[in-house]
Amino acid sequence: MTDYFVHESSYIDDNVEIGEETKIWHFSHILSGAKIGANCSLGQNVNVGNNVKIGDGCKIQNNVSIYEGVELENDVFCGPSMVFTNDLTPRAKYPKGRAKYQKTIVGRGASIGANATIVCGHTVGKYAMIAAGAVAVTDVPDYGLMAGVPAKQIGWVCECGAVLDINLSCKNCDRDYPFLKGI
Repeated sequence: MTDYFVHESSYIDDNVEIGEETKIWHFSHILSGAKIGANCSLGQNVNVGNNVKIGDGCKIQNNVSIYEGVELENDVFCGPSMVFTNDLTPRAKYPKGRAKYQKTIVGRGASIGANATIVCGHTVGKYAMIAAGAVAVTDVPDYGLMAGVPAKQIGWVCECGAVLDINLSCKNCDRDYPFLKGI
């Protein structure tokens, strides 16, 4: 008996770890070596590549592929149809293989909007927020709010997700972020 849910239309390869209370919905595929934490939700048509690590409490919406080389820390949100890459210069005729994949780390509590793209080889900082449709081509600072193509930092966000005011304070939950002033 398992302590997680996998819809009958999904495939789970051998040598996969899935944490308690995680739910994997329709038409998803979890490849060998993947480690998925507890209390995660993987929507319809999610693909988790070989050896991918997903922390606890992550929400991965429909139509997201998390390729080998990508790691999600705890409480990461991946919006519908957002994209990760793992090869900066792919060629069908000249595949490089996993040894050449670029690593991408998404920090604790970060959110990536619908249809955003995270180009490989970068770090998305903790509690950062990437706007829908943005294309992140650089590292993203902790608490950074990024938007556009290519994505540029347009502000700062609170752990609760609200945009910080000019004083780096959150009107939603009253947290203050004075340490961001020097960044």
